[in-house]
Amino acid sequence: MRSLHLIVFIIISLVKASKSDDGFCSAPSIAESDESKPIYWKVTNPTLSPSHLQDLPGFTRSVYRRDHALITPESHVYSPLPDWTNTLGAYLITPAMGSHFVMYLAKMKEMSSSGLPSRDIERLVFVVEGAVTLANTSSSSITLTADSYAYLPPNFYHSVDCVESATLVVFERRYDHLGSHTTDLIVGSTDKQPLLETPGEVFELRKLLPVSLAYNFNIHIMDFQPGEFLNVKEVHYNQHGLLLLEGQGIYRLGDNWYPVQAGDVIWMAPFVPQWYAALGKTKSRYLLYKDVNRYPL
Repeated sequence: MRSLHLIVFIIISLVKASKSDDGFCSAPSIAESDESKPIYWKVTNPTLSPSHLQDLPGFTRSVYRRDHALITPESHVYSPLPDWTNTLGAYLITPAMGSHFVMYLAKMKEMSSSGLPSRDIERLVFVVEGAVTLANTSSSSITLTADSYAYLPPNFYHSVDCVESATLVVFERRYDHLGSHTTDLIVGSTDKQPLLETPGEVFELRKLLPVSLAYNFNIHIMDFQPGEFLNVKEVHYNQHGLLLLEGQGIYRLGDNWYPVQAGDVIWMAPFVPQWYAALGKTKSRYLLYKDVNRYPL
């Protein structure tokens, strides 16, 4: 029945498109061109948006399994974030599903501010849309715009403030101490990070955090041109939390194959078979959480 509903929806959409002035073969106007849009704009305005599914009661692309989950925009549930002001959050990955980290979207409105995480919790914020100001007691305020990020060590006092509006993706986890190693405040942007070698692979890779032993997770930014795919069909102990920032493709998780697009979030448990191929006419870019530098005990 679900497949029948989807087929009917697609047919109706095709009929509407064929009757519109902007048919399939018409060129988009300059105003509608993706090049004129802000970076990552499709994360908050996906091609297949919640509004497109409103005539399909009960339908969602989201899936939850024992070892993976696909959380799509029509399933996001927003509510006020604890200790944040004027901010709504959607928790996408939490320990309730088996992860050891939390991943959520924070939609900051006018004159909003972040709260502090609990004791011994480290945090990374990545700006998807808009601009925020990072303030702390040891340095001057720093402005973060789209594609910028900040890593906040555990028990580090800070505030993320927004004058207008912004969307953040936030990762938090309890810091796993290792000897005398400690982490530092890190502020940066994706375009300032060097491309790293990926032996046997074709995708482009950047890492947002140092690879030193102090850090128990990293954030990878991975770029695929249309038609490119992962060579290795990965099965490993690391957990992942993924946000597709640009493009579309097919993600294999276990024995399941999922069409994915910008705005989709994926959780991958340890040892779930995983593989990605980029489709469409534009590059794919995703942001990937990965735990590192600790024994898998």
